[in-house]
This record gives sequence, C-alpha cells and structure tokens, in this order.
Amino acid sequence: MTVTIPGFETSVVTVDGHEVICDVGGDGTPLLLLHGFPETRLCWREVAPRLAGNFRVVCPDLPGYGESARLGPGPESFAKSALATHLIALMSELGHDRFAVIGHDRGGLVAFRAALDHPDKVTHLGVLDILPTVDNWNALQGPGGVFAFHLYLLAQPSDLPERLIAADPDTFFGHFFDTWTKQPDAIPAEVRERYLAAVRRPEAIQAICDDYRASAFIDGAQDQHDQHARRTLTMPVLAAWQDPGDLELPFDPQQIWSSWAPDLRTLVLRCGHFLPEERPAEIAEAILSLTTT
Repeated sequence: MTVTIPGFETSVVTVDGHEVICDVGGDGTPLLLLHGFPETRLCWREVAPRLAGNFRVVCPDLPGYGESARLGPGPESFAKSALATHLIALMSELGHDRFAVIGHDRGGLVAFRAALDHPDKVTHLGVLDILPTVDNWNALQGPGGVFAFHLYLLAQPSDLPERLIAADPDTFFGHFFDTWTKQPDAIPAEVRERYLAAVRRPEAIQAICDDYRASAFIDGAQDQHDQHARRTLTMPVLAAWQDPGDLELPFDPQQIWSSWAPDLRTLVLRCGHFLPEERPAEIAEAILSLTTT
C-alpha cells in the first residue's frame, strides 16, 4: 500500500464489511475529497496539503477504484446513492458526523448525491467539471457527443467494453489523460503510470464499466425523479468547470447548477478537465472560500 498524499497517513477503514483505503491528514473541520475517472485519490496530491492547515482532510479511493473494495456485484453497487451512503458511513467511522465534500468528475456525482440525500451530514458541496447525471445525458446531442463517447461505450450491458478495454487498457485510459489535459506537466509520467497500474487490472475495468452502467440505468432516473420533485441542495455549493475556449458547449453549466443549488458560486478556469491537478492552488483557494461562508 502506497502513501499517496504528501504529509498524510494512509488508513484502512472497514465500512459495512468493505475496506476503504484513504489518506487522512491536517487539522480543522472535516473535509471529504472524492476523485474521478480514471484516477485514484492521488489526484488530490497538490490540493490536500494546501488545505491541511484548515481542515481534517479525508481522501479515499472510491469503491472499486484504486485500492478500495467495491460494494458488491453488478452496477447497482455503483449507484451514486449507494456510494454516497457508504462514504458518509466512512466519515462517521472516522468520527465526522458533519463535513464538507468536494468531488471531481465521478466523485462529483457521488458528492452531489450525498448532499442531496443527506443534507444533515453535508455542510458544503463542491462539484468540479461535472453535471448531474440527468442533465449530462440531456446535454449530449450532435457533435458534442463525440467527446463523451465513453459514456455510451462503458455503459453497454454486455461485457463488450471490458473485452475491448482489456485488449489495450493503457491506450484506452491514456487517451483521456492525453486529450482531457491542457497542461501536459499536470500529470507527470510517474503519476500517470500509477493511474494506469490501478485501472488496467481486470477487476478495475469491470468496476469502472459498472460505475458507468449505474449512471446510465440507475443514477439518471434517480436524478430525474428528484428534478421533477423540485428537490434542491440546501447548503452552499461551488460548481467549477474548465473554460472550453473556442469550443461551444451544448449546455450552460451555470444555468444547470443554478436549478439545483439556490446558494451557488461558480468558478471557470483556463485548463483541461483535471482541475485538481491542472489548477490546484485555485481549487484549494475556492474550497477554502466556500467553506468559510
């Protein structure tokens, strides 16, 4: 087991019989940081130390990713409502009944569901370069869908994606590191290799596919139900995303997040998709600003 966040300690926490691997450090109010695809808790290596003077920071590998155990067989174990409940239980095991949560990409979906379903537990929410699942599916139309091809491929109900990816996982996952990053030095070679080592494992490939199947067949329907019920987030929310540059987005992130979050602040950064690694200082500053309001 490798210590991932400089100055943090790696812990193995058993939650409902499933091991969660997390790096924990700092002093202050509790803060949960959740990584995205196709990464591990290592993505917070530049952000978490910047926050350690103000927060007790917890950086877990999401279940099925990195070193954390998946919760069970099938896509239903990756429903974001189930993952959110599991990680809230993780924080309780660590002694934190109320905390802020920040999530990037897939971790943002889990953070969103945690805040929506458990407003008594989540004090502040941050979502980085992600939309709620129902809004994401609704936004995918025309040529814009080309850049999100993986959403459709990974969600296939058969084992087709697992078989295709297993043929050359480094090329498949490397595609996202190459095309989603605008600052080439943001993910150094040794970090990239650690990410690839984590996701090229057959069990990790299956977990990732089940994660995306859950979004296609479970999460979107849950979001849609809540959207029709006019449920909203009751805590302060930060939504940050990348500046698309010359590419015209087929959706308006601010408008979408405003429909869910009455108390919203936004941040647009000139970088690629991997905000915590490409702009760690700005992300840390935005988290600190969010949680002090």
